[in-house]
Amino acid sequence: MKDLIIRRDFYVEKLIRRRMNGFVKVITGVRRCGKSYLLNTLFRQRLKDEGVADDHIISVDLDDKAFMALRDPFLLDDYVRKRVRRGKKPYYVFIDEIQRTRKVPAPGVDLASVSPEDIEDAYVTFYDVLNGWRKLDNVDVYVTGSNSKTLSSDIATNFRDRGQQIRIGPLSFAEWFPVSGLTDKTEAFHRYLTWGGMPVAALMDDMEERAAYLKGLFDEVYLKDIRERHSVKDDLVLSNLIDVLSSDIGSLTNPHKVGDTMNSLWKIRPSDHTLKNYIDYLEDAFLFGHARRFEVKGRRYLDSPVKYYATDLGLRNARLNMRDSDLSHPMENVIFNELLRRGYNVDVGVVPISTRDKSGKQSIRQHEIDFIVNRGNDKVYIQSALRLDDKEKERQETASLRGVGDFFKKVVITEGYDEPHFDSDGIIRVGVLPFLLDEAVMSRF
Repeated sequence: MKDLIIRRDFYVEKLIRRRMNGFVKVITGVRRCGKSYLLNTLFRQRLKDEGVADDHIISVDLDDKAFMALRDPFLLDDYVRKRVRRGKKPYYVFIDEIQRTRKVPAPGVDLASVSPEDIEDAYVTFYDVLNGWRKLDNVDVYVTGSNSKTLSSDIATNFRDRGQQIRIGPLSFAEWFPVSGLTDKTEAFHRYLTWGGMPVAALMDDMEERAAYLKGLFDEVYLKDIRERHSVKDDLVLSNLIDVLSSDIGSLTNPHKVGDTMNSLWKIRPSDHTLKNYIDYLEDAFLFGHARRFEVKGRRYLDSPVKYYATDLGLRNARLNMRDSDLSHPMENVIFNELLRRGYNVDVGVVPISTRDKSGKQSIRQHEIDFIVNRGNDKVYIQSALRLDDKEKERQETASLRGVGDFFKKVVITEGYDEPHFDSDGIIRVGVLPFLLDEAVMSRF
C-alpha cells in the first residue's frame, strides 16, 4: 500500500472558514470516507502550522476501545472540561463518531414516573453535552458521524440553530487523481469509474486486495451498523435491495418497482413500506443518495419515481462483483456526486415538449434533464451524455435542454477532454475531465 498524504484542501478550507464561529461543526459522511483523517490529520496539522499547541487540541475517538467509557455523555463532558483552561487562546475539541454515545437518565429522574410524551426529556444525550461546550467562550467544537438521521436531520432542533453540517464524501476525481499513480487522465477516469474514491482502497496496489476491502466494508461495517442501529432482521431483503439499487443507479424507480424486481429475480415480495424503510436506512448510512423529479414548466416536484445514486462507485461495483461494464450511468453518478460536493441542490428535470407526427397529429412527450442544479441564485441545467456520435444522438440528448425555454445555463457533459464551448443552440459543451478537474469551469460562462 502506498504511503501518501491525501490532500483534501476543499474541506480543510471549509473548516478554516468556520473556525470559532460559535457553531458546532458536524462532519458527516459514509464510514471510512476520511472524516477522521480530515479532522485529526489534515485540519490538526493546519492548526499546528498556525501555532496551536498540542494541549489545545482535545481529540476523542469513540470508535476506539480506549475511549469506550466516554460514550457516557457525563463522562465525555467531564473528560473535556478537565482539559480546558480559562484564557483567550482557543481549545479545539474533536469528537469522532459522536453517534456512539449513549443516552442516559438525567440526574434525579425517576423514569418509571415519566409520562410517555415526556420520556425523551428525561434523558441526557450528546446534544446536551455539545450545547454545553458551545457556551464556553474559548472552545471550538467539531464532531464526526456516520448516521444522517442522528446528526443531519436533527441539527436545527437539537443544536437550536447553532450547528453546521459539513458533508464529506469519498475522494473526488480531482482528489483521487494525484494519488492514483497514473498520468493519463482518460485511463485514470476509467479506473475511477471502476474503483471509486474510498481513501484506503485508493492507496492499494493489488486489485484483488482492493476488491476484497471494498466488499468487506459492506458486509463487516455498513450492513452490521444498519442491522444494529435499526434492528433489521431480514438480511435477505436488505442484501437484495442493495443489489437492485446498485444495478439501477441513475434509473427512475420507487419501492414498488424495486419490489417487482425482487419478485421477478428472487421470488420474494417485501411490502413497499418495508422497502421504503430499508432505503431510508441506506441513505441514513450515506451509502446512496437520491434526486427527485422537478417539472420545469409547472414548477413543482413529482412524488415518484426518483433516481438513486451510489455514494461511491467502488463500493457499488464491488457489491456487483465488478461485472458492470457500462460507463454511461457511472459517469452520470460521478457528476451527481461532484455537484453535491460543490454545494448544489440536485434534482432531475422533467420537460413536456409538444411534437407533431407526419400526419399533423399533436402529442406531448415528457423529456428528462439529468440534473437541475441550484446554489443560491445560480441555476444550471445539465445533461450527461457519454458520447454524441451522430446528429440524431445529439438531437435526442439536447431536446430537453432546447425545450426548457428560459435563459439559465444549459450544459452537456461528455466523455473526454473537450474544453467548454458553445454550440449553435447556445448550449455549453464540456468534457467530463475539465468539468471534474476545474471547479470553476462553468462559472466562466
